[in-house]
Amino acid sequence: MPLESPNTAPEASIPASSNGFAPLKIPLFRDRWIASTISSVGTWMQDTAGTWLMTSLTASPLLIALMQTAASLPVLLLGLLAGATADIFDRRKLLIFWQAWMLGSVGILAILTFIGHISPWALLAFTFLLNIGSAMNNPAWQAIVPELVPRELIPDTVSLNAASNNLARAVGPALGGLMVAGFQRVYTGAGSVFALNALSFAGVIWVLVNWKRIPLFKSALPSERIAGSIRSGLRYVRYAPDLQSSLVRAFIYTFFISAIWSLLAVVAKRDLKQGPLGYGILNGSLGLGAVIAATTLHRIRQRFSADQILATSTLYNVVVLLVLAFVRSPSILIATLVLSGAAWTSTMSTINVSVQLSVPAWVQARALGTYMTTFQGGMAFGAILWGYIAEHTSTTISLTTAACGLLITFPFARRFHILQGPLPDHTPYQWKHPAPQLALDTEPTDGPVRISIEYCVPIENYAEFTSAIHQLRGVRLRDGAMRWGIYRDAIDPKHLNETFVMESWLDYLRSRERITAADETIRARVRALHQHEDPPKTTYQIYAREVANPIPSHSVASTIETKP
Repeated sequence: MPLESPNTAPEASIPASSNGFAPLKIPLFRDRWIASTISSVGTWMQDTAGTWLMTSLTASPLLIALMQTAASLPVLLLGLLAGATADIFDRRKLLIFWQAWMLGSVGILAILTFIGHISPWALLAFTFLLNIGSAMNNPAWQAIVPELVPRELIPDTVSLNAASNNLARAVGPALGGLMVAGFQRVYTGAGSVFALNALSFAGVIWVLVNWKRIPLFKSALPSERIAGSIRSGLRYVRYAPDLQSSLVRAFIYTFFISAIWSLLAVVAKRDLKQGPLGYGILNGSLGLGAVIAATTLHRIRQRFSADQILATSTLYNVVVLLVLAFVRSPSILIATLVLSGAAWTSTMSTINVSVQLSVPAWVQARALGTYMTTFQGGMAFGAILWGYIAEHTSTTISLTTAACGLLITFPFARRFHILQGPLPDHTPYQWKHPAPQLALDTEPTDGPVRISIEYCVPIENYAEFTSAIHQLRGVRLRDGAMRWGIYRDAIDPKHLNETFVMESWLDYLRSRERITAADETIRARVRALHQHEDPPKTTYQIYAREVANPIPSHSVASTIETKP
C-alpha cells in the first residue's frame, strides 16, 4: 500500500531470492504489507465475531450461512465497477475513500452492537455495507502490486500477500473468538471486536495518506467513461483465453469450497458443541495452514506446475468436506483444516498470479475486478446453496453434496490450463510513427471508425498468413475493436483486406496505446508475409452521417413571397 515517500519506480535490481522473501526488501512493498496484515487481523476478528453473534441472534443455518453471502455478494455485484474505477481514477485516492467507508460502516455497527440494538437482518445489512467497501477497494489494492515490485517478483509478492492475509486468518479468528468469550454478554464482546477493526482501517488510511504514488501507466488521452471502461474490460476478457481459464478454475473451486467457510460455524456449534473460542480455533486452523503454504509456495512452484498444484488441492478438499460431514473429533478436524487452509492458499495464490501475469497494465484492475467477481460469485452462490440444503436436510448432507460436486466437476476443470508456456511480454510497444492526423473537421469522439489494411500475400503463404492474421484478430478485439474481418479478393486471390471497426477515433488511439510487445510480435509476423514493394496500405474511414441540405436563402424568400 503506502510508503516512505519514494519517487522512483520499483527496484528492478533486486533479484528473486531462493526463499521468496525478496519483495520485503523493498520499503514501498514492506510498508504496504504491514498495513495490510494489521487490517486483515481486524477483518478476520470481525468475521468470527460477526458470525458467532449471528448464531446468538438466530438458530437458522440459512441466516448464518448468509453471513458468507453478505461478505461475497458485493464483490459479485461491484467487481467490474471496482476494476473500472481503479483503471480510470487515482488508485491512492480511491483506496483512502473506501477505507474510510469501511471504517464508518464498522464504527456504526460497533455502536449498535454495544447498545444491543442489533438484529439478524441489521447485522447482515452492515456486513453487506462493509463489504461494499471491500469490493470497491480490492481491485485497486491488488493492481498497485506492479507499482511496488519488479515483474519477476510478482509471484513471490502474491504469495507474501496471501501469507499476510492468512497469518491474520490464523490469529484473527482465535483472537475474535477469545474476545467474544471474554465478556459476559456476546454483544459487548462482538462490539469490542468491531471497534478494534475500525481502528485497523484508520491505520491503513494514515499509511495511504503518506504514500507518494507514481503510476506505471498513464494515458495521454482523455479517461474512459465508466460504462465504456467496463465494456472494454469485458471485451478483453471475452477474447483472452488465458484469463478465461483462470476465471473458470476460480469459480468452480470456490463454489464448492464455500461449503467449508459457510457451514463451519454450524458444525462447531451444533455438531461439536463448541463455543466462540472453539469456532475461532477451527477457523484459525485454516489460516495456520494458509500461512504455512504461503511461506513454502515459492519452492512448491519450482517443483510442480500450476495444474498439478490445483489438482492436488482440489482432490484434498474433497476429503476435507467429507471429514467435516462425518467426523466429530476436534483434533482430527483441526489437523484436516490446517491442510485445507494450505490447499486453499496454494490454489487461490496460483490463480491470482495467473491473472496478474496474463494481462497488460491498462486493463489490470478490470481483470482483477472480474477475477474477484468470479471468485466471490462462487463463494456467494455456493454459500446460499449449501446453507439452504443444510437448513432443509442436515449439514452432513450439504457437505457431502459439495464434496461430490467438487469431485464430479474436476475432469471438466482440468481442461482449463493456467500458467503454461512462456509468459507474454506486456511491455507497452513504442510506435516508430505518430498516429495519423485527421484531415476532416471531426471530433475525437466521432465514429464508428473503420480501419482497412490491404495485404499482398503469395498463394503459397496463404495458410500461414490466415493462421497469423487470426491470432491478430484476438489482439484487435481485446484492444477495443467491435468487429473484425479478413476478406480475400475474389478476382485476385493474392490481395487480402483486414477490416476492423472501433467505436470512435478516440478508441482507435487508445488501441494504439494498448499494443504490447507480445501483440507487436504477432502484428510483425502478419506484415512479414506481405510481399510488395510498398508496405500494407491502411485507410481510416469515419462513418458518414446524413446531413440535411440547408435551404438557400433566395428559396426561403421566394417561399415567403408566395404565402397568402
